This record gives sequence, structure tokens and C-alpha cells, in this order.
Amino acid sequence: MARLTILEHKEIARNMMWLAFEAPEDLIYTPGQFLHIRVTDGVDHLLRRPISLCKVLGEKTGIGIAYRVGGKGTKLLQAKKVGDVLDVLGPLGKGFKLHETDRHALLIGGGIGVPPMVELADQLTQNGVKVTSIIGFQSQNVAILVDELSAYGEVLVATNDGSLGKQGFVTDYMTDELLASADRFYACGPTPMLRAVQQKMEGKVDGYLSLEERMGCGIGACMACVTSCVMADGTIGYKKVCKEGPVFSAAEVVF
Repeated sequence: MARLTILEHKEIARNMMWLAFEAPEDLIYTPGQFLHIRVTDGVDHLLRRPISLCKVLGEKTGIGIAYRVGGKGTKLLQAKKVGDVLDVLGPLGKGFKLHETDRHALLIGGGIGVPPMVELADQLTQNGVKVTSIIGFQSQNVAILVDELSAYGEVLVATNDGSLGKQGFVTDYMTDELLASADRFYACGPTPMLRAVQQKMEGKVDGYLSLEERMGCGIGACMACVTSCVMADGTIGYKKVCKEGPVFSAAEVVF
């Protein structure tokens, strides 16, 4: 746990915020991990908010996150100013696994599932992996981090209303030709999107899904965020998203 000073806080799209704060000492992280942030020092909203790590800033001096303002908790976070101090746990959970032999990876994000793809894209390209990002939003006015991902490779955008990129869903870009060129995929977003991606990729491309779940403790103690998975013996059981995830092999997740 650390108390970290806010360095930057601004709106980047409708109800979407970018927040950067100083990094914990001796920061050790994996793309896909999350931070558990307390939004108030008072007795209200004691439960922390899990928010994916988006980008580690130069020389590990800071951490950037992007989040959607929705309920009262995120509205309290939105009210924080530069210079305020955040109570932060993390990075927590299991992140994305990088494979040394991969040459081309598909990064698939939907809505607030897009932010963790930025740090992942950075590390993959540093390892010599070609990155194609496929990201989806409801509309242009809630689209985020398109330019940031463009710095690492081709970005294909889908919106529900066609106001940016192709009208439709991220799966509309997943042609047989594109999938045949990919060694791995990494996906994060709402459950319907992840289910569709899993079905599209089955038997074609191996990959990982980062699940979004409500969390209590964030460290595997409260059992509030369990999800159905195929266990090592082939039976269906439960795993904790906060500790055994949020990233899972696509083949083990049972929707």
C-alpha cells in the first residue's frame, strides 16, 4: 500500500478521465495488472475501485490510468486534484503473458477495456512483436487512447453507431486472413465482447482474456469476484478474478 501524489488529472472523452500519479518505489508490474484505489479518506466508500494500469510513465516515475465516471465512487475520484494524495494498492493480480517467439499479436479492447492495451503494446513492440489493435466503443465521443495505440502499430476502430471507424463490433475486423497472420491475441472488455472474441478465436488463435468483475478486497480473501473456469482436471470450478486473474487463458474461461 502506498500514498501517491496525483501529477495529472483531466477529461479525455465524455465521462472518461486520465489520471497520472507518482509510481510506488521499486515498481514491479506486468501489463494487465490493476490498481486498487481508495477514493476517499472518510468512512464512506471504504471499498476500493479496481482500475487497470494503462501506462507506466518515463523511467517508472509515474503510472497512468484511464477510467469511466459512473457511480458515486468514481465521481469522488474525479473530484481529486493535482497534488492530492491517493491511497493505492498494487499493481495486483495476474497480467498478460508475453511469448518470446511471437511475431504478431492482436490487441482487442472494448470501452474501458482499452487502457491496459497501451502498456501491453509498448512492451510487445519493445520485444519485436508487430501489434495490431482492434478497439471498440459505443460512439466517437467516448473513444479513448486511439492516438496512443497508433504509436505502436495499426489501429482498427469499431463503433456501434459508425461515428468513428467501422460501424459494428470488434469481431467484424477479425477476418480469416488477419487471424491467420496472428500468433496470439489479448482481449479486455465487457463480457459480451469477450464471449464473442473467444468464440471467434477458438481453434484459430490462442490468447488471453482479461475479465472485468466487481471486487471487494482485491487480494483474494473475500471471494466476491469468482468466475467459472475449466480446472486442471477438466472439471468446471471457480477462480478469483482479483488474484488468479484478471487475465486468464482464453481456453479456460467459461461464460
